[in-house]
Amino acid sequence: MRALRLNVLVRSRHFYKLTSLGVGARSLTEKVSSKQVKSSAPETAADHLIYTQEHFALKESLRKLIDQEINPYVDQWEAEGKFPAHKLFKILGNAGFLGVNKPVEYGGLGLDFSFSAAVAEELGNIRCGGIPMAIGVQTDMTTPALARFGSDELKKEFLLPSISGDKVACLGVSEVGAGSDVSSIKTKAVRKGDEYVINGGKMWTTNGTQADWMCLLANTSDGPPHKNKSLICLPMNLPGVHIARKIDKLGMWSSDTAEVFFDDVHVPCKNVIGQEGMGFTYQMLQFQEERLWAVANILTTMDNVIQETIQYTRQRKIFKHPVLHHQAVHFRLAELQTEVELLRSLLYRATALYIKGNDVTKLASMAKLKGGRLAREVGDSCLQYWGGMGYTSDVLVSRFYRDSRLMSIGAGADEVMLGIICKYMDTLPGK
Repeated sequence: MRALRLNVLVRSRHFYKLTSLGVGARSLTEKVSSKQVKSSAPETAADHLIYTQEHFALKESLRKLIDQEINPYVDQWEAEGKFPAHKLFKILGNAGFLGVNKPVEYGGLGLDFSFSAAVAEELGNIRCGGIPMAIGVQTDMTTPALARFGSDELKKEFLLPSISGDKVACLGVSEVGAGSDVSSIKTKAVRKGDEYVINGGKMWTTNGTQADWMCLLANTSDGPPHKNKSLICLPMNLPGVHIARKIDKLGMWSSDTAEVFFDDVHVPCKNVIGQEGMGFTYQMLQFQEERLWAVANILTTMDNVIQETIQYTRQRKIFKHPVLHHQAVHFRLAELQTEVELLRSLLYRATALYIKGNDVTKLASMAKLKGGRLAREVGDSCLQYWGGMGYTSDVLVSRFYRDSRLMSIGAGADEVMLGIICKYMDTLPGK
């Protein structure tokens, strides 16, 4: 069955052809087998909890694309404060990486979420945080609810071109007064005949200056805050949609982030995803995938930061001895790598349960909480060992230090994760 599915992958017109890159199940197996005698041998399907040979083939082909089409330009895009989303997304869409777990009839590969996690992990090899985040917004933040609950008409208009890379998507949830507290958003969509008239604004909108459409969360009634919201597919070229400004950020420089205002924007009522009033619920379901995706993505970058720190401290000497030879340094790096491995195990367990249909809100929240805190530890500790070089913008560790701070803020702050975990532990005090 696995071999059959791999053949389907290779034949797919959307998949980045493994054969054209010299990658296949057989060649990958031989490559792994030849290195098994080394302690650093790559994992195989036999070693792994959730990944099969298909996952490893997918990851290897994506790594080649990253090395060819993304990493050579990262420094330029970071300096410019924007990457060419339409150009890059089209490359990724043609290769099949924007819809690995989306329905085949809309251009996806029809695989389960573990393949999205594998893609997220591999995207961690991009040498900045902004571009993977922008890709994740397209694949696992704006489109999951549309793929699950949207009408066939909406899927053809918005999902299909998002998977192919012909349209760039953004998510409109956060507002100036409503970040992690999604229930308190103020943007309203008032029904008038067959249309909604939308007024309000969204803040910190990733891909916002380049997006073709927004998955908008808005209040569509005056009911209870958890039952009065709807997700709406909103074309960004409609009259009344205003990009107020491109926001300068502490990190994630290559990812454009916008403040968006809506002034009497008219959208057909048929653009509602699923049922009216279910938007809050749909958004919470999306958060499971979003948080797991974010953890998978940051794991690889933490691995890379630790490994590059080992290489640098092995070469850099202080008082005639390599920095790495100081016990405080190599012990601390060992502690950090151990924590990364523990987080990876939590992610894989949550993913394995999720693809079997379980609610993994608690585990996803735990992973997100740990991921944000561990990223700060890894970034701070490793930067310290780079000394003055770590304080420059020339090395990955400094970029990671500023980019990864968002992990504890975006998609629900640490404190929100703690509240969710306590709710599932039944330890929250009654109101």
